[in-house]
Formats: sequence, structure tokens, C-alpha cells
Amino acid sequence: MATISQKVGSFFTDLMETVVISASIFLIVYLFFLQPHQVNGQSMVPNFQNGEYVLTDKISYKIGNPKRGDIVVFHAPEAAHCAQGTGCDFIKRILAVPGDTLEVKNNAIYVNGKQLPEPYIPADFKVLPGNYTKNGPVVMGPNNYFASGDNRPYSSDSRTWGPITKQDIVGKVFFRYWPPAVMGPIHSATYSNF
Repeated sequence: MATISQKVGSFFTDLMETVVISASIFLIVYLFFLQPHQVNGQSMVPNFQNGEYVLTDKISYKIGNPKRGDIVVFHAPEAAHCAQGTGCDFIKRILAVPGDTLEVKNNAIYVNGKQLPEPYIPADFKVLPGNYTKNGPVVMGPNNYFASGDNRPYSSDSRTWGPITKQDIVGKVFFRYWPPAVMGPIHSATYSNF
């Protein structure tokens, strides 16, 4: 008959095995499949609020490419001047993909000569060019993506520091899990005639 100390030892051994297996599964999922992110700042208002938590899918862009309308998390470019060592990531919307010509004019974004319909942002938001887009149309290179915040008056984005690359992208935002009142899937915007 097992002694109490053997039973306690067996319990802790089983507990440790469970913790190690759970931590290993979490680590694999975190490194290769999904990653949580917190929205910091106002650049995606009204669609995302400061302090919300989202999940990013890290697999989609390993087998496919970002599409216009996708909301992505990416590593901030040097030109964004994030504090050194902060692991600064941004959440923005992809507006132009490789080969597209983008222009900011008449308080709107134009892609390939057509105004991009953006019903997800209020009509009274000012859409101004930044340093990168102030001199007229810009063409996306073979690995370039134009990323912009929905809150155009208060977003540091590709209008100022230029396009991002696919390698900069951590993943596609697909689910908001906090706060519970807005929990649910995140869908990419779709644009007719683009």
C-alpha cells in the first residue's frame, strides 16, 4: 500500500508533467500560430480602441500574401522612432499591395487612380498626405505594402514613413477577445472594383 508521501510525490509529478506539457503547447502555439496583442493608442479609432486585445494569425502570410483591407500587426519601422528595445508593434490596415499606385489627394486615398471606398472611417476624418506621399503618387514595390491607421488625423503610418514589407508583418488580426462587449471575429474590408 502506497504511503502518503508516495501519493503526494506522485501527485506533484503528475502536476509537473501537466504544467510542462501545457507550457510546451502554449509556447508552440505562441511562436508559430497565434499571438495576442494589445491595441495601444488611438490610430485605429473608431474600429479599435486603446486597451483592446486582439489575436493575430501568424500562419496566413506564410502560405499567402496580405490583401488590401486586411488589418495587420507589424514591427514598427525605424522611421517611426519607437523607443529602443520596446518591441514596438503597430496595428494598421493594408490599403495598397505590391504593384499598386497610391495617392493621397482630395481628402481621400486613391489606389490605381480610383478613390478607395472606406465606409469604416467617418466622413469627417481628414486624410492628409505625409512626407512619403506629399509629392504625388507612389508605386508599391514587389514586396511593399501601404499600411494606414483608420484614424487618419492621428495615425503615424505609411503616409509618413513609407511602405512596410511582408517580413515586417507579425500576422493578420482575426479576433478581438477583450473587452467582452466587443469580442468577436475581425473581418477584412472588401473593396468593389479593386
